[in-house]
Amino acid sequence: MKKISALGLIGVLVLTLVLAGCSSSDKSNGEVDADGKVPMNVFVHQGSDMNLATNKFTKKMEEKFNIKFNWTTVPFDGAAEKRQISLASGDYPDLYLLIPWVDRFSQTDLLKFGQQGVILPLNDLIDQHAPNIKKVLDSNDYYKAMNTAPDGKIYGLTGLNECFHCSYPNKMWVNTKWMEQLNIKEPTTTEEFREMLKAFKTKDPNGNGKADEVPLSGSTENFGVHIIPYLMNGFIYDDDRNYLILNQGKVETVANKPEWKEGLTYIKSLYDEGLIDPGAFTQNVGAFKKIGDNADAQLLGAGAAMHPSLFVTTAEGSPYGNDYNPIPPLKGPNAEYASYNYPVDPGATFVLTNKASEQTQITAIKMLDYFYTQEGAMASYLGEEGLSWRKPDEGEVALNDQVQPLYKAIPLPSGEEPRNDSWAALSQYNHHRAYRDAEVQGTDIYANDGYERRLYEATLLMEGKEPKEVFPHWALWVDPSLADETSMMQTNIKDYIDQNALQFVTGAKSLDKDWDEYVKGLEGLNMNRYLEIMQSAYDASSVSSK
Repeated sequence: MKKISALGLIGVLVLTLVLAGCSSSDKSNGEVDADGKVPMNVFVHQGSDMNLATNKFTKKMEEKFNIKFNWTTVPFDGAAEKRQISLASGDYPDLYLLIPWVDRFSQTDLLKFGQQGVILPLNDLIDQHAPNIKKVLDSNDYYKAMNTAPDGKIYGLTGLNECFHCSYPNKMWVNTKWMEQLNIKEPTTTEEFREMLKAFKTKDPNGNGKADEVPLSGSTENFGVHIIPYLMNGFIYDDDRNYLILNQGKVETVANKPEWKEGLTYIKSLYDEGLIDPGAFTQNVGAFKKIGDNADAQLLGAGAAMHPSLFVTTAEGSPYGNDYNPIPPLKGPNAEYASYNYPVDPGATFVLTNKASEQTQITAIKMLDYFYTQEGAMASYLGEEGLSWRKPDEGEVALNDQVQPLYKAIPLPSGEEPRNDSWAALSQYNHHRAYRDAEVQGTDIYANDGYERRLYEATLLMEGKEPKEVFPHWALWVDPSLADETSMMQTNIKDYIDQNALQFVTGAKSLDKDWDEYVKGLEGLNMNRYLEIMQSAYDASSVSSK
């Protein structure tokens, strides 16, 4: 098969975009049309369960803000490439409206296109026309920092979706049914955890007479399923991302410290005793779940995961779904930490370009500002009241049972056509924690309508257990002239740390003989230079003085 050149590939992608990616490619000059409507050309992600052209919330926005939408809709697959092609071709829209987990503008994108004048800064528009956006930015240090470039300009906005259980992803779920059978108390220390795993391995808790139990497993994705961070946090803080910490404002790496070596020694001892599934370091989450859902006999003693349905079916009536419950961070010789990550990623999903007329810019920011109101947040994401959500009934309880419940989502009955009455993930711009906490949830954490409460209660065990100084990578901007260098160093360093941790734990390398060489190798990857850049980014950020 002949290789396609880079230019040929771009040509194919452009043709694909033109033929298949657009539901409307009409362009306008930005003037108000004869019906008094403001034309708005929007590049937008559209899932198979949505039709923005006929969507009920689209109609609501058209009427409320006198908008005439011209949609360029792209499916999730290949969305990033289509966005890049639109910018490279010069045939880009007034507005990009994106779903963050599908594609987003990176901070580097924003600085590059912002400095070229392709992307418009939003500061004046926000100050003059978006009081709700301004209020949220001014009241949330992290959110303001991640949306404000080093030159002080806001080149785009990312959604604010403060998922509480996502903030502490590295949880440990243990088989409490087995614990009860074996009369084991909840482990609170790293050594008590070891003794629990040993009992799972040797005392036949599944009762089938076989030594087939898997004491502890995980997988390789980024859903809190790595086993090392939860265990390492008893020795030194492991953020499971950049392995950076702050020490009185100084950026340091944890991966060359004696406590890191001590933590690896402990984890290796568990591995050597057969208490850690070797597959945890190589398998995907599908293979992890096959262990959790094994039909012949229950196999899994403990699983690392943000939430248990990653490794076991938790729907009502499932055989093992109720058996796994969270334990707090373990107390080790030096620490008792929980990994924290602010649940909003930097970048931007709302971006205005220089194709937008002044009136289109004003209308677009006013529309976005509506999403930041409580009414707008509910209408845009939940859909129609009475159809897709309702007000709480007497006696119903909010996710946070200390607050007044605000809304109850109405699930789509099985087999029904999508309601097409909201913009769903396109509109999550002010789902702050208090708003999410006010959603009605069932009080039985093992019922289908109580699953979010199960995660909420699990996360309360982790909340506040992070160090006082956490390196806020999500809120920092790297000098654009250093972005490529930094990205390469970051990738190389993380891969090196991860690969060596695995080799030390499995015995491919010796912690006694190879540790010093490992530390030298880390230095050889320009670790000092990387720390200098991260220090500079931190010092320049607005959160460094908080």
